[in-house]
Amino acid sequence: MIADKVRTIWCRELQCDDIAVDDNFFALGGQSVIMAKIQGAFIEELGVEVPVDQMFLNPTVASISAYIESLDPAAP
Repeated sequence: MIADKVRTIWCRELQCDDIAVDDNFFALGGQSVIMAKIQGAFIEELGVEVPVDQMFLNPTVASISAYIESLDPAAP
């Protein structure tokens, strides 16, 4: 499931043990350098490129996962 993979990436890059699907990236301490690392992980691990504007528009695991799933209806 995409949300589980996204959550794993966020936990690693934000150095948090647990992140809820509705936690806000910026409230968790997210900033531009971490966002760039997450974008790179999305490309490497999920095979999808997420533009910066979408990261701002979708600042939760749930919302960015829904965006990613909308890009590829066959996404696992």
